[in-house]
Order: sequence, then structure tokens, then C-alpha cells
Amino acid sequence: MMKYMFFILALTIAVNANAQADLQRTPKGVLYQIFTHNTGDKVKLNDVVTFQFIEKTDKDSVLYNSYTTGRPGKVQVTASQNAGDLMEIFPLLAVQDSVLVKVPADSIFVKHEDQRPAFFPKGSNWIFILKIEKVQSLTEAIAERNAAIEKIKAAEATDAEKYIADHKLTLKTTATGLKYVITQPSIKPKPLKGDTLLVNYAGRSLDDKVFDSSIEAVAKSAGLQQPGRTYEPIQVIVGAGSVIPGWDEGLLLLNEGAKATFVIPSALAYGAQGQGNDIKPYSTLVFDVELVKVKPVKHPLAPKPAVKKTLHKKKTLQKKKPVNKS
Repeated sequence: MMKYMFFILALTIAVNANAQADLQRTPKGVLYQIFTHNTGDKVKLNDVVTFQFIEKTDKDSVLYNSYTTGRPGKVQVTASQNAGDLMEIFPLLAVQDSVLVKVPADSIFVKHEDQRPAFFPKGSNWIFILKIEKVQSLTEAIAERNAAIEKIKAAEATDAEKYIADHKLTLKTTATGLKYVITQPSIKPKPLKGDTLLVNYAGRSLDDKVFDSSIEAVAKSAGLQQPGRTYEPIQVIVGAGSVIPGWDEGLLLLNEGAKATFVIPSALAYGAQGQGNDIKPYSTLVFDVELVKVKPVKHPLAPKPAVKKTLHKKKTLQKKKPVNKS
């Protein structure tokens, strides 16, 4: 953090010292000033660039700061399509180079004036201060990404087993990898695919953080902010793909009135994409569910198994020839 603070301080001094200097201009009208001139190779077309950046308005209001969020930018360099994509800037830089970029806001909102935010009035600039941290070929970037994915996948399985052991859960496992335990059995009917179910639930990550719940007491206890939400069982058409696969499979295992805990691997949840800020890619999720009610639909009668007929050949009785006794 101190290194970051010194970098920003030095860059701010440089920006102020050169505020009156003429900035250079790209063909698309983007203004820029490079503060460092490292001797390494410049970024090339199709390279993958990792960079730290601060995004600001003309009034110095910070819109995004990758140093504080811990999420640097990463992009493959392609031919520039518009002034705001920075693709004219990257090929001017080498690793560890820093640059001030001013993108005219008017060039961004051409034909999209209805989307212009108030903090980018006409004549203003969209300002970036960025520093190149890493430059890779596309092949190197893909290899690094695949290695990182394999590491996360391995960690998912390990973390799930630790959660199960720490919580002393005894679970059954289906062929797809869904793990579950029925915590409150019921003798009422089970749903069939296509039935409408009313379900209460609480969902949590493996660190026991509740990220969603249909139960008000659980949501409040977890400090969830869900303004305007009506706390009641949600309605699910089971087997229709309207919920994650782990739910579609798990709910069909329950009788009406039953409660269960599902431990759902990412392959049956949100996979490589994750969901929002709370569910990271390749996250195993835990759900406590209650199948409150089953609203069956009219299901077609299953056809009766065909009876295989056995054809019996009639035996032909041959008349015996009379014995000639003469």
C-alpha cells in the first residue's frame, strides 16, 4: 500500500507539473502523456495486457481504482474501435510504463446522449491514469488462465470436504455429484418434473456467509440488505431449468413437507461464471431448503408395458394308417 501511495503521489506531482504542457493526441482525438519510457518491447497487437488504473472525472472524482479494489484490468489488444477503448494507447507503452489519458467524453456519447451521466457534461474528459504491469502473448495468457482454473477447481473440492467435515455432515451423493441429507423426512407425496413447488431456503457459501434467503429471520440475522423483498416461499417449476441444476435434481428427491441440506458443487450451480459479488467462480454452495408445498400438474399416464404375445403352433395330429394284417 505504501508503494502504491508513493506512486500516486509522484504521478500527481508529475501531472500538476505538466498541466500546462501540450499533450500528444492519437488519431481518434485521445490526449495522452507518458510519464516513463522503459526500454522494453512495446505492447503488440494481440498481446494480453494486465494494468493498474485509476478512472476519474475532470473534477478529480474517482470512479474506479484498481489498487484499492485489488482487481487490475486485463485485456487483449486489438484494433481500436472507439476513442474510449484505449487500444490506441497500449501499443505506445512497455512494461512498467505509466501514462495519463484524457478521452473526450463527447466522443463516447455520440448518438447516445440519453446515456450520458451528469458527471460527464459536454466538453469534459474521461481520465485514466494507468500503469502496465504485465504483457503476455495470447498463448501465455491462456496457459496461465487454465492453470489458475485448475488450481481453483482443486481448491473447490478440498474446501467442500473441509466444510462437510467441520459441520459433521453425513451426506448421500448422487451420480451427478450433488450431496444432500434429508434433515426432516416426510411421508407426503414427492413432486414430479413439471410440478410447481413452494420452497423456503437459505443459501450460504463455504465460509458460512448467507448470501440469500426467503426467510426474514435468517436474512436479518445475516445482515442481508434486500429492500422491498417479500419474505415468503418462492415458486419453482421443478425440472424446467428455472433454477440451478442442483436444485432441480435435489427438490425431486424430497417429499412435500421435508427439509434438507444440499451441498451443490459449482458444476451444478453457477460454474465458471459465478454470480454477483457473493458467489465467486467455481464455488460450492450450501442450501438449507424446505419443500413447503407441491402443486401437481396433470401428468400424462404412463403407457402400460406391452404384453409380449407368444404364438403357439397348433400341433397337427396325423391319423395313423391302419395296419394291414393280411
